[in-house]
Amino acid sequence: MILLQLFLSFLQIGLFSIGGGYAAIPLIQSQTVEIHGWLTQSQFMDLATIAEMTPGPIAVNGATFVGLRVAGIAGAAAATFGCILPSLILVSLLAFIYRKYRELPLLQGVLGSLRPAVVALISAAGLNMLLQVAFGSGRALALDQVQWAGLALFAAAFFALRRFKWSPILVMALCGAAGVALGLIGVF
Repeated sequence: MILLQLFLSFLQIGLFSIGGGYAAIPLIQSQTVEIHGWLTQSQFMDLATIAEMTPGPIAVNGATFVGLRVAGIAGAAAATFGCILPSLILVSLLAFIYRKYRELPLLQGVLGSLRPAVVALISAAGLNMLLQVAFGSGRALALDQVQWAGLALFAAAFFALRRFKWSPILVMALCGAAGVALGLIGVF
């Protein structure tokens, strides 16, 4: 019975948390603290902290945390599946519609108009990361503020990805190791 309650509670959260993970936090609090009493307010604050700092969507992390705390591994699976099921259905439906109607000129026009926006968003994120690497958090675009070690690491990673076609995961791991090493010797 508890597994069904976990599934249904997080199914509601998955259905109604339009706007991303932060929109889900009040819904998770309502379900877990106020309605079911699975967590105290203090435990919920711990959940919110853990869900925000671990990789992945906040709602899914929260569902896994609550499910594990309430009913073990089976509870984590039930709550997580309930949380992701609405998105899974929606994405599957959109994929079906796309596959069926991808040749329509109207759909191609819509997708074609979205491409520049996606490229701009990705470019803005990349530029923001490059500025963060090169100038740190101050972003005073002065030559004496350039973090040369970070910029060199960025250039080496870019070169390894483009020239040698290394795996991005390998490059990220090597950059992380290099960053830790440079931090230990006081460069960063």
